[in-house]
Parts: sequence; structure tokens; C-alpha cells
Amino acid sequence: MKIIREDIRPDQGSSFKILLSPGLNDTFLWHFHPEYEIVYVEGSAGTRHVGGHTSVYEGSDLVFIGPDIPHLNFDYGVRTQCEQVIVQMREDFLGKEFLLAPELAGIKKLFETSHHGLSFAGHTKSLVGEKLKQLPSLAPFDQLLALLGILKIMAESNEATILNPRPAGSKSFQKEQHRMQHIYAYVEAHFDQAPDVNEIAAAVNLSTPAFCRYFKANARMTFTDFVNRYRVNQAKNFLLQDRSVSEACFAVGFESLSYFNKIFRKIVGENPSAFKKRYL
Repeated sequence: MKIIREDIRPDQGSSFKILLSPGLNDTFLWHFHPEYEIVYVEGSAGTRHVGGHTSVYEGSDLVFIGPDIPHLNFDYGVRTQCEQVIVQMREDFLGKEFLLAPELAGIKKLFETSHHGLSFAGHTKSLVGEKLKQLPSLAPFDQLLALLGILKIMAESNEATILNPRPAGSKSFQKEQHRMQHIYAYVEAHFDQAPDVNEIAAAVNLSTPAFCRYFKANARMTFTDFVNRYRVNQAKNFLLQDRSVSEACFAVGFESLSYFNKIFRKIVGENPSAFKKRYL
């Protein structure tokens, strides 16, 4: 899995860049860039893979990613309607002395913490999400003021979660990044078969117990839970292609229709038939 360095240029007449729903759901884009990035995705369920952290978000997601952190595009594999707003900026996008102003001490701390990767929940996610969706309709100067307001909200939030215990862009983190890439690639290639925890543990040079501890610490879930969530996301794709529930079940590697229905309902909140009816 090759890491791609993304070349980012600010929008014309602006000191930062705004992207709207880039539509890369069929592209596995494992990439990094020297810019800071705010990502808000709404109306979907997908994979949050930032540095060594891998988890699944449901419904919407808001993250702040520091520079040079490898991450996966948040719409990868999503087949339901998905809206995204992405803001990319350099640390000095308003000048090298910008973050030294005492009034911006909180935002400076936010930028420093983002080197671990941050996700936001609750009211912060809803409020910032709405403000990000309004950005494209504003004049450039108003966009700048709105962005500063967004950064202030995020800086003062108590609903932030650090995704990586150590700064994810540091050289010492590269081994862990490579290991998580290997695990993710293995699940992507074998989810419809029977992913073997012993096999992937050996592939990343860990004993099975050590691998299970390592994966749960990084992904905040067990390897089995992650595989099941990945399978359910893929099953959604089949259901939205008007495949039957049983076809989707066996296509993603479940051997029991009743177990598939149980896991699908646990993760999605409704059974596969209801999900398919609601979207089709």
C-alpha cells in the first residue's frame, strides 16, 4: 500500500483551500501532506484511519489532522449519500507570527495537539459541521473570519478525542503506521473469506496475544469487531446494488444469515432488509 504525498495549493484569493465532497469513494487514497486538515463528513458510515488509529464512524465525523499524518479518505467504500467539507491550511497560513499572538494561545495548543490526530463528538461536531457547510457560500474575508471562529470552537471543546497516543507524523511512528497499513490491507483483501488473527499477527511479527492487545489499543475495538464492521459496510454496498440480504451476507464472508442479521442490527441499528428498504 503506497503512501501518496498530496500537493495542495490554496484557493485563488485565499490563504487556505476548501474541498467539497471530492467523490473518492471508489479510491483507496492513503496519503499525507504538510498542511493541517479539518474534515467533516455527513450522512454516511465509514472508516476513520488516521496514522496508526483505525476505527469506524457512524452518521458523521469531524476530525482535525496535523501535518504529514498518513490518513485514508473518509468516503472510501461509502455507497450512501455523503457530503464532505474539507479545509486545508498551513500552520503559517496567516503569517509566521500568527500563532504567537496571546489571543490565539488556545488555537496554538489545538494545532500542537492535532499532530496526534483529533476527532470531535457531540455538540462540537454538529456546530462546527454546520459552520463548515456554510463556508463555500461566503466571501473570502468572511470565510477567513468563519474559519477562525471554527478553530476557536474546536480549541475550547471538551469533546475532542486524541486518536494516536504519540504524534503520528513523527519518524518514530513510521513502524506503527506501516504495521496498521499492513493490517488494513489484509482485512481489505480477506474480509470475504475468514480473516485469521494468527496469520495477520505473524505477518506483522507479533504473537497472537500481543497482536490482539496492540490492535485494540490502536483501533479501540477487537480485531473481530473491526472485521465485522468492515464486512457490514461492504454488505451495505451490495444491498444498495439491490442484491438480496442472503447474497450480501455470503458475499462479505458471513456463514450464517441469522448471525449476519444480528451483527448488522448491532452496528447499524436496523436489520439489513430495513436498511435496504429505507435507501432503495
